[in-house]
Order: sequence, then C-alpha cells, then structure tokens
Amino acid sequence: MSFIDARDRKTGNPGTAAASVRPGTVGVLLVNLGTPDGTDTKSVRRYLSEFLSDQRVIEANPLVWQPILQGIVLNTRPRKSAANYKRVWNNERDESPLRTYTRGQSEGLQARLAADGIAVEWGMRYGRPTTAGAIDRLIERGCDRILLLPLYPQYSATTTATANDQAFRALLRLRRQPALRTMPSFPDDPAYIEALAASVRNGLAKLDWTPDVLIASFHGLPVEYVQRGDPYSTECARTMDALRQSLGMTPREFPLTFQSRFGPTRWLGPYTEPKVCKMARTGIRKIVVITPGFMADCIETLDEIGRELREAFLHAGGEQFATIPCLNDSDLAVTLLETLVRRELSGWV
Repeated sequence: MSFIDARDRKTGNPGTAAASVRPGTVGVLLVNLGTPDGTDTKSVRRYLSEFLSDQRVIEANPLVWQPILQGIVLNTRPRKSAANYKRVWNNERDESPLRTYTRGQSEGLQARLAADGIAVEWGMRYGRPTTAGAIDRLIERGCDRILLLPLYPQYSATTTATANDQAFRALLRLRRQPALRTMPSFPDDPAYIEALAASVRNGLAKLDWTPDVLIASFHGLPVEYVQRGDPYSTECARTMDALRQSLGMTPREFPLTFQSRFGPTRWLGPYTEPKVCKMARTGIRKIVVITPGFMADCIETLDEIGRELREAFLHAGGEQFATIPCLNDSDLAVTLLETLVRRELSGWV
C-alpha cells in the first residue's frame, strides 16, 4: 500500500506548514447573521440570494423555491431593501450597523480576554467577513480549540443551527481541525436578563415622558417551523418571563410581539405592527419598543421598527414613540459576552 506524500506545497518539505503553527491557544468566534457589502442593488441582491437560498431559512423544496426566488423575489425585493439599507448605513465606515457593532463586540471581548491568551475573531453566516475566514484567522493565531458563539439569545434552526452548520462546513476542508465547542442559547440566562433590564432602565431614564406600554418585538418565524420542533417561540417566552420579573412588569404592561413576516404562510403572533396600531386606536398613545432577540442593531431594528413601525403607530393615532437600542458594543454587551464565554471555556482555560 502506498500513501500520498503530504509535503508543504511551497517548500516540498514534509510537515513544514504544520510545524509552523504553535498550537495551544483557545479561540472564540462570534457569528452574526450577515450583511450586504454595499447599498447598491447588486450587492443587496447577492446577499439576499445567499440568505434566502439557505434551506434552514426557507424549507421549501429548492426545485420549487429557487425559480420563485431567482425569477421573482430577487427582481423586486433588492431595490426596496437597498433603499432601507441606505437609511441606516454607517457612511463613515461604509458598512452596515450590524457589521460595525459585531466588530465592536469582538474587539471589546478581545480586550477583556487578551490577558488570558484567548483569541477572538468575528464572522458572518452570510456575506463578509465569512465564517470560514474567521476560523482561518484563529488557526493562524495558533488556536487548536475554538468556542463558536452564535449571537442569538434564543435558539432557532434558522439562526443558531445554520451558523453552526457553516462552521462545520468550514472544518470539512481542513486536514487538521481544531476542536470546536458551540455555545448554547441563553434566553433567560441571568447575565443576559440583567443586561437587557439595565438597557431598558437606561433608555427609559433618557425620556422626558412616560410610556403607556413597553413592547418587546422579536423576529418572527413560520408557525410550521415551530410545529416541526423549533423551540424558538418557547425561548422567546422564557426571555419575556425573566425580563418582566426583573423589571416588575406584567404581560399587559410589557407584551411580546413578532415582526419581519415574509411570504404568505402563517407566522408567530401577535404581529408587531397590527398590535401597536390597535393600541393607538384604543387610546394607548405612548409606547417604547425593545428588540430583545437582536444582540446588535440592524436593518430590522433601525428601519423596520425605528422608521416603519414608528410611522404606522403615529398614523394610527399614537403620540410618542421611542426604541431601546440593542446591546450593541456597549459595556453591557461585552460584559455579557465575557460572562458567557468564561463559563463555556471551563476545562479549556
């Protein structure tokens, strides 16, 4: 039996590439959803094509879905989405807020963990920087153990699972794979709830008016996915139970809603916009909205909630509308991430 002679491609010497890596470093990889590279229609179309082609996101048969996606959806939706991105774009860095804040979270966490010799990188499930590229950077920094942290407090196959999938796919191409741990979701973790409650208190303290109702808006999910076993709605409810308890509020004072419906299928309810418009018509004039399912502000929080929902509420008779920013790259966010990471790295550091 003969074996392939595995030699360094540049030098021809056996083991040169492997010997140049000094193993022993632990790495942390933060993964968020993704973003287009620009606000032009072409960039948005490319991003949406990758996102909406993921069978974790759209579970329809690709033979049926892809003609609809490529022939109809991607010929109409990118133009509207591009305009939405332009309204929230970080023009100074020429990037989306999601990319800015995720980088900030990574840099903040790296500063906290540097003294322990832990490396931190960040990547996106869709678009750039890629998950595979982030894993490569950790390996180049000597990491032989990596903790993967999908930035989704509530688990869903459409978010957490597909982020894990992408990391596993990246490992498939490697001869020498690092050990990989995946962070579990943290819907009612005390550190997460404490950070959310503090953000609510801080946000309300900045207002010169008192809201009639505080509303939590989570990203929606098709009901069919939940019926097939996705625990997302249960984990959202766990977040709300814990957060209401921390703030001393009732479900009536602090209701849960779901946003971002897509397509004709039935999604989790109650839907955010109809809910707040009904409130305005029935005498609730002042509301504040928080989006606890998002670790960083993005197009869904800044434009869909901050602009579209605001306009709908005021048009329906509302008078005052405000949002609580996501944790973003604040000290609250970095402290939360540090707490989660140090706990999960037990046995490695």
